[in-house]
This record gives sequence, structure tokens and C-alpha cells, in this order.
Amino acid sequence: MDLTSRLLIFLEVVELGSFAKVAERRNIDRSVVSKQVNKLEQSLGVRLLNRSTRSFSLTAAGAEMVKKAQEMRFILSETEQIAENFHTEPKGLLRLTSSSILGKRYIQPVINEFQKAYPEVDIELRLEDRLVDIISEGYDLAFRVGPQKDSNLISRPLAPIRILIAASPEFIKTYGEPATMQDLAKLPAATYAGETKRMVEMPYITDKGEETSINMRCVFQANDGELILSKALSGTAYAPVPAFVIDQEVLKGELVPIMQHVKLPDYYSINAVYPHRGLPVRSQLFLDAVMDYIGRDKPVWEKNIPNFDKMYGYSRVC
Repeated sequence: MDLTSRLLIFLEVVELGSFAKVAERRNIDRSVVSKQVNKLEQSLGVRLLNRSTRSFSLTAAGAEMVKKAQEMRFILSETEQIAENFHTEPKGLLRLTSSSILGKRYIQPVINEFQKAYPEVDIELRLEDRLVDIISEGYDLAFRVGPQKDSNLISRPLAPIRILIAASPEFIKTYGEPATMQDLAKLPAATYAGETKRMVEMPYITDKGEETSINMRCVFQANDGELILSKALSGTAYAPVPAFVIDQEVLKGELVPIMQHVKLPDYYSINAVYPHRGLPVRSQLFLDAVMDYIGRDKPVWEKNIPNFDKMYGYSRVC
């Protein structure tokens, strides 16, 4: 293994915080990672890490080497991108990450058609609801819900996320259809709860145009949209869900959008996030394919909810 490869391993150890995590990512033994960092220190003639039994810390030299390793990784990435742009046919590995339901419903179908058109492109898709570190984990594109928090990354909005309040006919028969948000607050709800967001309040806009919210009676929470939808289908809870979670349930009459007269505030958007402004050819082509599949004017999933534009104050153009 050459100096460049060892520097990149060292950088991964620092960014991920452990030798074991690097070993797991690279599918190699932990001792191999430790050995390569030792060899890097020997070849440079300086100690980069102060190690204890359970942790490590950077030395002054190690901190400087991290900066150089980051610069080197950026240069290598740009070099690969420049070379790729000279290919007449896109090729190589495209690494993608997405939340689970987005990946299954809207990214995987694009992958299938994309690889028919560009068979020389290999694709790795990782479905994660956690916030992935795109740069240190080596992803080309991430598809995320909500605002971008890392200012070092490029974020491109793909589609608005509009919320609907869904309940099954059985739920409505059991509890009755609520007329006000205060009525809704008394009913059992199924909501999202993940590492970075927990939905316990339902925001809405009053007749005076003021944004406020109710506390929901959350009887079930999960970090997966399909599980939340399944709970709503059971008739034991209503669910405020983003429209992209809905498949054929409304069209089939299995779920009904309730409280349609209530005005809901703008939610987040679905964004494509990537490390550099100039995308490699294969990444740009794939992003274009995703945008075409989702729909550049109106998201494809909103077609599964008849008259959705007239619900919840959503008549405005996005």
C-alpha cells in the first residue's frame, strides 16, 4: 500500500472516530487498519495519534496531516472527475445514499432504467435514515428530506414535500371525522421519530394567517414511513405523512385525507446533495434521470392523491 492510500485510511480513522468502523467500511480486519496507520507514522517519521486502550487523539503533527489528507482527497476526486468527463460513455462506480422509502420507491426504479442505458456504470445504493457524511464516506449523491445543514455541500431542491393527514375509513367510523384541530389533538396518531427529528406537534395556519400547532396524542412512532402508513391502514391511528409516502392507498379508498379545510404550512423539500458544484458525467446524468422520473413541475406521487392541490391550502404553485 502506497503513501496516498495510507493517508486516506488515516483520514477515515479520524473522521469515523475508530479503527473498527474503517475496517467495517472497507471489509478488512481491524489489525490491517492499525498496521497501515503505523506504517504511515514510520514512513513520515512522526507520531500522528496518541492512542489509549479505548480511544485516540490527534497529535499536532496528526492535525496538520489531516488537513493535507483532506486536500489530497479533494484533488484526487477532481482528477477522477476531469478524466471521467472525457469518456464518451459514462462508466465507473456511482455511490448513492437515500432515506429508505425514497430509495425504494423513487431511486431504485431510476437505477434500473439508468443501467439499461449506461451498462458500464456500477451503482451502490445505501438506504440510511441517519445523516450520512457524504464526503468522508465517499458518496457521489445523497437524496435527503429537509434543509441542508452542511454549508460545504451543494444542495439542489427536487420537489416540495406537502403533508396530508390520512386516516382509514375504519378509523373515521370508530372515532368520527374531526372538525377542528382541537378535535384532532384528542385522537390517536402515528408519527415519525428518527435520530434528528421527532414529530409530536402538528403545525397549521389559523384563519388570521398565524402559524401555530397542536400537541398530538402519539400512540405509535417509527422512523420508517411505510410502518407509519401501515399503522394508519390498521384503523387504530391517523397519520400526518408527506405525500411521497402515499402509493395507491388513497386511490383505492384505503386511506382518506381528513381535515382538508385546514391550511398547513410549507414543509421541507426533497434535495439532491453532493460534494462539488461540477458533477461528474455519470452523476449529472443520473440526477437528470431522477428529476425526470419525479417530475420537474409536479411530483409524481401527488398524482396518487386526487385534487391534492385543492387541499390544505396547497393551491399555490411551488
